[in-house]
Amino acid sequence: MERAKKHAGPTDLLDRHIALIESIGGSPLVAGNKVTLLIDGPATYAAMFKAIENAKDHINLETYIFEDDEVGRRFADLLLEKQSEGVQVNLIYDSLGCLNTPNAFFERLRKGEIQTLEYNPVNPAKARKGWLLTHRDHRKILIVDGAVAFTGGVNISRVYSSSSLSAGEYEKKLEGAWRDTHVQIEGPAVAELQKLFLDTWAREKGRNFQEGLLSCSQTGRERSDRGGRQHSRPREPDHLYHVCLCIRLCQNFIHLTNPYFVPDKQTLKLLRTLHSAG
Repeated sequence: MERAKKHAGPTDLLDRHIALIESIGGSPLVAGNKVTLLIDGPATYAAMFKAIENAKDHINLETYIFEDDEVGRRFADLLLEKQSEGVQVNLIYDSLGCLNTPNAFFERLRKGEIQTLEYNPVNPAKARKGWLLTHRDHRKILIVDGAVAFTGGVNISRVYSSSSLSAGEYEKKLEGAWRDTHVQIEGPAVAELQKLFLDTWAREKGRNFQEGLLSCSQTGRERSDRGGRQHSRPREPDHLYHVCLCIRLCQNFIHLTNPYFVPDKQTLKLLRTLHSAG
């Protein structure tokens, strides 16, 4: 934290922010990206389906929830179709997040030659060394051909299927619906998400990849956004400190988007202090 403060001294606001994020994230922010904001489930699914349909080499998907409903089955059908065309599909799904998804759903994917990996199996008989029930994979990452990636808060489930354009209509269409945010990324930052996926696959003892699946394309339209990754894992408890540091060093405003807002006392006190200071 002291190192981050040192690098985030008085300077241009953008340079200050870049120095801070690079310091706490452990990886550089890279220029030349195009980032598209996807405001809800329908926008996210439409963009993801388009990218999957255009896949030529490989598809890497990591998700917490993958339900056996109309949305999940559409994803499954499309992934199986691409696998049959020679596009290698690799899937990581969380055991607890998919607890209500029948094993037959994933068995169908495996029979279609999709490589699947169950993250931290709930079944103690499948447990690995250091197993803890609370160690879960909440990432939602899709990387297609190493050229385009998606990440954010949208799982694969019908509860994200309603539009967020009208709150009243949203609640009426689907009781218990969720509104979450995703982004589509093109450019060199895609490689950082690819690394996260491959790291999880290796740590969970997934089958070896073919060499071609490690590549990331840098070609495409002109891009200008800077991007990088701020990752966390179940065994890394310092992510909260990174968030608090970002909040503490802000100058003008803070925008928060989160499906759960359950701040600890430290974070809540920090937010109140900043708000009182104007």
